[in-house]
Amino acid sequence: MTRTVNERADAVAALAEIFREFGYEGASLSLIGARTGLGKGSLYHFFPGGKEEMAASVLAEIDGWFARAVFAPLREDPDPAAAIRRMFRETDAYFRSGRRVCLVGAFALGDVRDRFAARIATYFAAWRDALADALRRAGRAEGSAAEEAEHVVSAIQGALVMARAVDDPAVFVRALARLEAGLGLAEP
Repeated sequence: MTRTVNERADAVAALAEIFREFGYEGASLSLIGARTGLGKGSLYHFFPGGKEEMAASVLAEIDGWFARAVFAPLREDPDPAAAIRRMFRETDAYFRSGRRVCLVGAFALGDVRDRFAARIATYFAAWRDALADALRRAGRAEGSAAEEAEHVVSAIQGALVMARAVDDPAVFVRALARLEAGLGLAEP
């Protein structure tokens, strides 16, 4: 489906969906042009560095969204349990209840991983560390908080992969519910 693109921000949103659907390698410039409605000249106007800059821009947009919607609340909300519950709601909404591929995870597993290794590692570390911080503030011991955070983030990613593999988004929704319940931070 062709999307109307008038500015760089519109292009980044369209590119994210193209990379999710076709992967980095499968997203040729002709496909990107067809899907965005932009010619090569316009694409290079928005992204002089070509497809690599396009992907980097998409990853930066994802990082920014998670920093605002998930990581900052985990670190700053005076009620860490509420921030953790919010993390699960925001994660479910972002991944459309398991219907949307984690593009950062897909890039981590693909041939493009080495091009974006630092950005990929930073995304996962930021999520793990922000969650561990909230768990510590909620009363968990240092080591326990770090282990639980790593488990939750890796389980979320695994649930996304499994939901996609078996074509059942409910797998993701159930996994989020189990993970949240397992943390024992239900609303009072």
